[in-house]
Amino acid sequence: MDESWDELALKARVRKITMTLGKYLPADYREALAILDQAVSSCTSGFFGILFPDFVEVYGQDEENWDLSIAALERYTPYSSSEFAVRPFIINHEERMMEQMYLWSRHENEHVRRLASEGCRPSLPWGQALVRFKKDPAPILPILQQLKADPSPYVRKSVANNLNDISKTHPDLVVKMAKEWYGENEFTDWIVKHGCRTLLKNGNCEVLAIFGYHNADCIHVSSFQLGKTSISLGEDLTFSFYISSDEATKVRLEYGIDYVKANGKRNRKIFQISETSLNENEKKFYEKKHSFADLSTRKHYAGIHSIALIVNGAEQQKMEFELTI
Repeated sequence: MDESWDELALKARVRKITMTLGKYLPADYREALAILDQAVSSCTSGFFGILFPDFVEVYGQDEENWDLSIAALERYTPYSSSEFAVRPFIINHEERMMEQMYLWSRHENEHVRRLASEGCRPSLPWGQALVRFKKDPAPILPILQQLKADPSPYVRKSVANNLNDISKTHPDLVVKMAKEWYGENEFTDWIVKHGCRTLLKNGNCEVLAIFGYHNADCIHVSSFQLGKTSISLGEDLTFSFYISSDEATKVRLEYGIDYVKANGKRNRKIFQISETSLNENEKKFYEKKHSFADLSTRKHYAGIHSIALIVNGAEQQKMEFELTI
């Protein structure tokens, strides 16, 4: 590899290998696939296996190669998911490819069924965004309907993630689907709960009610305390509190951190504490800690932050603290 290799991101490295493969494999696409077919069976690494569907994405999009490419994507996905490779096919041939995705949703192999859902997620991480599906997710729905009670946890997680993607642009649609699906069976119930996680974090009252989390007026927070009101970068913020209820009820307990951003404004992130039940006049004590060490996904900035306790989607109490760097 040349000197630029170390500077390339993961997907860029995969593409560079794919382009290099293309230089040495036969120019005839069918012959090239025949060689890859012999190699893929020895693939033991999901990362290494991504080269095979990527080759199809790069060299197999011409009309005359359609059938060969679709069959290859199906063959390769058990070794390393073809979820990224199918997306250009969807973008360029939406109706035709979504018909194929639906056929895959009925496949006997769980990897192929998962591909049907994962490949058409509107906002697949590290994948091309499917802008049309962000605007109108209707073409996805028959696939999700087909897979909503799939016996494979691998498939169900994908369906839930797809549903969660849709909830960010079409919350009312997902609320409607959740109401229709919830209670059918334990598999579907798990999908609905996991697929509604963003709506739950956002405190959507209709979704909270589906899972039995109703008005929090009967629930009380008391003795909310911080371990200290000033912490340094890398330290933990500790906090404790009691909750009690005037009547028997289900409780979804979260906390929100209002982080200071680089521009000085604040941005809230929600974290779950527990889902529990309280009997009439029952009281429970909680003690938690939250790390303020920098992560690859979060950089902290000095300033006045705040922490809020959230009960069944409603903010109950909030306190400020200072982060120093």
